[in-house]
Formats: sequence, C-alpha cells, structure tokens
Amino acid sequence: MGRRRGASLQRRLFLGALVFVTLALVVAGLAIGLVLYRFARGQIDARLDGEIFAISADLKTGKDGPVLSYAHDGPPFDRPRSGWYWQVRTGEGILRSPSLGEAELTVPRGPEREDGRPAPADGTGPRGEGLILRVLRLAGPRDAPETVIVAAAPAATLHGPLREAGKTLTLALGLLGICLLAGIAVQVRLGLRPLDTLRRELAAVRAGQRDRVPEEQPQEIRPLVTELNLLLDQNAANLERARAHAANLAHGLKTPLATLAMAAERSAEPGLAPLVAAMDRQVRHHLRRARAAALGGPSRARADLAGQTRDLAAALARLHAERGLAIETEIAPGTSVACDAQDLDEMLGNLIDNACRWARSRVRIGAARSGALIELRVEDDGPGLSTDQVAHVLQRGRRLDESVPGDGFGLPITLELAELYGGDLSLERSDLGGLLARLRLPV
Repeated sequence: MGRRRGASLQRRLFLGALVFVTLALVVAGLAIGLVLYRFARGQIDARLDGEIFAISADLKTGKDGPVLSYAHDGPPFDRPRSGWYWQVRTGEGILRSPSLGEAELTVPRGPEREDGRPAPADGTGPRGEGLILRVLRLAGPRDAPETVIVAAAPAATLHGPLREAGKTLTLALGLLGICLLAGIAVQVRLGLRPLDTLRRELAAVRAGQRDRVPEEQPQEIRPLVTELNLLLDQNAANLERARAHAANLAHGLKTPLATLAMAAERSAEPGLAPLVAAMDRQVRHHLRRARAAALGGPSRARADLAGQTRDLAAALARLHAERGLAIETEIAPGTSVACDAQDLDEMLGNLIDNACRWARSRVRIGAARSGALIELRVEDDGPGLSTDQVAHVLQRGRRLDESVPGDGFGLPITLELAELYGGDLSLERSDLGGLLARLRLPV
C-alpha cells in the first residue's frame, strides 16, 4: 500500500500520541478501578468475616438447634432490611440477625475453602436486592448436620462508592490526558521547528541569498544538511563546467566566424554574407540557451537591479554627454531579480542604450514589483514606434533606421534572455512621447 501523499508529520505524530495516550489512560483507569474494587471488596469481606468468626466462636449446639451465648445484633445488623444480615443454620434449626426478621437467606452451594476461612458468594436478599455473601460451613460430629454461617452486605455498599470513585477517576484521567496531549502538541511543534528553519534556509539558497545551508543544525538533521550541501557543491561544480564549456565554444567559434565574415565581404559570391550572418545568429542563439540552461534558470541566480542600472545609466550618460541627455533612475536600493548578473547587464545595456540613441533629451528608468515579478520601465522622449514597428524591431537583425548605429540584435536578444528566465519584454508608447520598454523578470 503506497504512502499517502501530503501527509503531515505533525498530524501523524499527534494522532499517534493521541492513540497511545488514550490506550494508556484506559489501561490505567481499568487497573486503578480494579485496585479500588479489590480494596473495597476486601474491606467488606473483612467486616463480614469478623462477624462470622465472632458468631462461630460463640456458637453452641442445643436440643432445638444452634444457640448463641449473647446477642450479635450490633450495628448495622440491627436495622431491619438494611441489607446487613447474618444467619446460622444447623439442620432445621436457624438463627437470624434482627435485620433479617422472619426471612431466610438462600445460600448458594459453592466451592469451600480448605483453610477454614469463609468463602465468597453472591446472593439475593428478601426484597430481591443484590447481596455480597461470606459463607462458612462447619462439619458436625459424626452424623450430625453441618452448620452454615452466612453474613451478608448489600451490593450497593460496594458498587455505589465505586461509581462515585469512578466518576472522579474518569475526570482526573481526562484532565491528565488533556494536559498530556497539550504537552505533546507543544513538544511536536518544538521538535519539528528545525525542519521549518531548514525549509527557510533552503528557500534562501534557492533565492540566491546564500550558497550553502548552515551546518549548525540538530544532530538528527545534520546528516541531511551535509548531503544537501554536497549536492549544492556538486551542482555548482557542474554549473562552472557548463559555463566554461560554453565560453570555450564561443571563443573557439568567434575567430572562424570573424574570418568567414571578412572573407564574405571580399567575396564576389552574393549569398555568402547572409549565410555567415545566419550562422552567427544561430551560434549566438544556442550558446545563450546553453548558458541559461547551465544557470539552472532563475532558481539560484540573483542580481542587484538597482546597482547595475545605476552604473549603466552613469556610463551611458558619459557616452552621450555631447547630446546633453538627462537620464533619470527611480529604483529603490536593494531591488534585485533572479537573474545572472552578466545577462542582466546585457539586457539593461540593450534597453538603456537603445533609449539613449533615440531620445531627444530625456530618458527615464524605474522599477516596481508586480506579484512575483519586477517590472523595469525604460522610457524616452524620442519618436516612438507604431504597433507594426514593434513587431518588426523584435525580429533578429531587423532595423528601422540604417543610419543609426547598431546591428538589430539588441531587443530580440533582450526578449530571448527575459523569456529564458521566465519573464518577458513588451514595447509600447510612453507618456514622454517616445518608446516605453517593459522588462519583467522574476523577483
């Protein structure tokens, strides 16, 4: 039978404790009840046995049956129908306690004790009430009939106090059970708290806030943390190797492609240059995809959006200083995105550089959080783009104005990188009059 998915450890531990505590309390209640029963029954039996021994010591056999030297009618055997009775029968002769009146006790035939002590029995009184009996059988000389001495106590004398004690015991055990379960609930929460701490620390690793899980953990969790850190180290090593392979491949293809491009420019073959350009686009495209896959997506990468935007804006402001551009940045310090810093530099560089090239005098940059994404806005007061032009510029190598420097790859590359990180890029009209680029990346 498979394990139930989504089962709670806390609930499982608490339910297990509930079952065992309940069983323990039930067993304890039964054991205590049995002890109380035996104690109360022993007290009643001792009292009845004392009465029987007193009667047997005073008992004599007369012509008409058993005879007692003095009256054994002390309390509670003197109260009529009290349930406390004694009776002596020898043959047809019979003696009774005052409480029994003219009635007779029916003595059940049961096993006799060999030690000469009274035997226990249960009977019924004159009014049908339950009785606790103690019976002593004394054999007569030769053919004389035996003498049967019986003393009785009302069963209510035993069961009534036991019921009252049982109510008190049940209440006490119930309160004890509630206290135990409350203590167990607190203990379970405290015991599982290190797992919640471990979850937060793993979330911090996934968010890029730390590289490893702290080793200072409870002894039971420390082996798990060690294995997690070994796995993180192995993934980091695999990531570095993948980056190195991608960089080596890019470096190895860069020189041959540059050589082919130069040869294509000198060649009289008209179709050679477009083929080389297509090769360059395909190589760059797949290298970027391989690099993004090596990064493992946005899960552990983290980049300072505010700081990198501020640095790029300052560099581009100096680059376009002769045009007197005003570049405004409105990004809260500490704003970060789940993205590799190099890829973020490339996306920011493409967007801000594009805005600076087309702006007349002003570029505005801002960022705000939208759910699980950070939306970066880059606006300019340039001519802007129509809907048809937006679709055109997002195609690789397509440019609207050949007089403006550029290769037409900036915005498509930015869009592709954003999508690889789970974000997107959209272009629309800015209230400054020019283009508004919205770059959305995960927090």
